[in-house]
Amino acid sequence: MIAHPSRVEINLDAVASNARLIRARVGGGVSIMAVVKANAYGHGAPAVARAALQNGCDRLAVANMAEALELRECGIAAPILILSYFPAEAIPIAIDLNFSLSVFDEVFAERCISAARSAGAELKIQLKIDTGMGRLGILPQSAAAVCGSLWDAAGIKLEGIYTHFATADDDPQYMREQLKTFNLILSRIREAGIQVEQIHAANSAAVLNCPGSHVNVVRPGLMLYGLEPMPDSGIGDIVRPAMSWKTQVAQVKTLPPGSRVGYGDAYRTRGEETIAVLPVGYADGLRRTPSTWREVLIHGRRAPLAGRVSMEKITVNVSRIPGVKAGDEVVLLGKQGDDCISADEVAGWIRSNNYEVVASVAPRVPRTYFSS
Repeated sequence: MIAHPSRVEINLDAVASNARLIRARVGGGVSIMAVVKANAYGHGAPAVARAALQNGCDRLAVANMAEALELRECGIAAPILILSYFPAEAIPIAIDLNFSLSVFDEVFAERCISAARSAGAELKIQLKIDTGMGRLGILPQSAAAVCGSLWDAAGIKLEGIYTHFATADDDPQYMREQLKTFNLILSRIREAGIQVEQIHAANSAAVLNCPGSHVNVVRPGLMLYGLEPMPDSGIGDIVRPAMSWKTQVAQVKTLPPGSRVGYGDAYRTRGEETIAVLPVGYADGLRRTPSTWREVLIHGRRAPLAGRVSMEKITVNVSRIPGVKAGDEVVLLGKQGDDCISADEVAGWIRSNNYEVVASVAPRVPRTYFSS
């Protein structure tokens, strides 16, 4: 039974192929931490995680405890790093389920040490360094001291140190400055006799354009989903987009000139126009404002939006597409016939990036998985 008129289709063979491409790019001596936060950028974390782990990835990264718990509840036993904030009272759960926590300030470091001491068990920690992103992270001047306190603490396993690049996709010079800062911190830590298993900085863009940042772990996200991490990356014809978003025509009507379509008198027909109503809207993740999708694919041809996006409906002009009828497939994102609406194209329409395009498709839209 189909309970929702729209669906997101995920090609797991594409995820697998992209994972193998990343493996070939970084070589056998580098571990791959697949970033599956935000429900794997909207693709579905458990299914994507399994495909990634079966095709060259070694470990996973998520944003928070809820995402990590979902993976464990689905039977995924691979190492999981929680990248963002973690409530101190939940640290015993991290110990029990073998999560690695990111420490990004002195206060949380002390809470981790205290919790591990109370639990009498090992807590895995990775220290995040703010080398110029300005978000979560220990500042460079404090990094060596915090690292030393974690290294010496009973019950703490300091397994990794990492940073995050702010401009790997558009300002390689600043990325190199961040990497230089990171390497200086690593040198001080090593001089103190501290040796950690995992050192990482490279996101997808740095996987491509900064081999010196690969160290022994990389953290690809966009590449895994078949999306280009930066303009003119050269991999657009190699990686395979995994997501398509589809709906169907609910109604077709022919309106006379001057007819109003949708809320707010934002659109009036210029002549006699054939309008198709589609059962999808901003509650499904189709951006309403300040800018939105411009076109969809019906019968392999482009139909422009007509009027404003509603909560669960949009209208499109199909006057130039003959034979459109209720029940016809509509592609919002992906291929139909010889044409394709890519996440990068939509990102240009909504003045954002391809991350937001795929990650914003609402969870209420069912995900279906297939292998091509």
